[in-house]
Amino acid sequence: MQETSTSKRPSWIGLTPLLVFLLVYLVASVASGDFYKMPIAVAFLVASGYALAITRGLKLEDRVLQFSRGAADTNILLMIWIFILAGAFAGGARSVGAVDATVDVILSVLPPSLLLPGLFLASCFISLSIGTSVGTIVALVSIALGLAGNLGLSHAHVVAIVASGAFFGDNLSFISDTTIAATRTQGCGMRDKFRVNFCIVFPAALIALSIYLFQGLDLPAKPHVSEQSPWLIIPYFLVLIAAIGGVNVLLVLAIGIVSCGILVLCIGGISIWDWVSSLGEGIGGMGELITVTLLAGGMLELIRYNGGIDYLLSRLTRHISGKRGAELTIAALVSLANLCTANNTIAILTTGKVAREITEQYKIDPRKSASILDTFSCFIQGVIPYGAQLLLASSLTGLSPIEIIPHLYYTFIMGAMALLAILLRYPRKYS
Repeated sequence: MQETSTSKRPSWIGLTPLLVFLLVYLVASVASGDFYKMPIAVAFLVASGYALAITRGLKLEDRVLQFSRGAADTNILLMIWIFILAGAFAGGARSVGAVDATVDVILSVLPPSLLLPGLFLASCFISLSIGTSVGTIVALVSIALGLAGNLGLSHAHVVAIVASGAFFGDNLSFISDTTIAATRTQGCGMRDKFRVNFCIVFPAALIALSIYLFQGLDLPAKPHVSEQSPWLIIPYFLVLIAAIGGVNVLLVLAIGIVSCGILVLCIGGISIWDWVSSLGEGIGGMGELITVTLLAGGMLELIRYNGGIDYLLSRLTRHISGKRGAELTIAALVSLANLCTANNTIAILTTGKVAREITEQYKIDPRKSASILDTFSCFIQGVIPYGAQLLLASSLTGLSPIEIIPHLYYTFIMGAMALLAILLRYPRKYS
């Protein structure tokens, strides 16, 4: 059996599996007029089969081995463990009434006009504190769905509010893996990169917050709040406190699951076996998401092996003129790499060295290049339907990722602000 971990020379053919996936998923969905007609797992299966077919110079067994290397990547497996625990926590918390109780408490404290901006601010704060968009989505999506049901709002709309705030913190947090990757590859301090990023994304957050404030004005008077035991909010309270305290997301979810089990034993409401069954149902509900994650990891590894990402790097760096062109090239590099990897941290690490060379050659401030890498990777990660965040949100809610994307106000405004920052040479101090 051959050792197949290295990649071939740059080739545009290596990129075509991604195009096959987009064509199969998007074209079939648009043609049918229903984004549920084409399961995203099937689209990835077709694209993965195509990727195996175009991989030359290896026996079929070795092609599958290379595909499996991508599926077994440590980042992929870590996400799968998170998905499993997230499914168990979501199912267990829902069965004991923790979600309903938490929603009732929120409705009793906040007036309807402040619920949408409050949800956005909560998501921003939690993600900024814990440095992970995935953890924020796990903590808040179920609560957001409960609020949507009480207020008659679109589920996709409230889920998008949580996801948008999650990317705000993921982009800015000092402990975010994207911040660490961007600053290390560009050789600048986290605090300096934060200052540049804040100048770019804070106006986007203010615009999004204003939109939610305006939308909240039309919400009806406070709906009827059902009577729930206040003790039932303990699982979500513990999860939020642990997350804000910087506890590992796997341990955060474990704390939530155990606290739900203790509530069942102490308060009752359902039998312990019914609760255990709900854990199993929650884990089972993550089956498609786990399948998609494994297929995506394998397919994207074949894209890398077949020279697709190296082709992007070589083509985009061929014709650069001036600082503005250099910054736009860095933005395009990390954006396209993120499309091909569906992981913003990996996209930054993949393009970081080339970006550093461009930065040194064209005398770009490394604080600005780090900000560009982080912001554009978070933007792309936030709007691709096969990114872990939107896939997780869709699995927790039963929505299609495509339904959520149009409501991601902050994410799109952030991308526009980041592009304007390059075109207008803003902020001037770092440009």
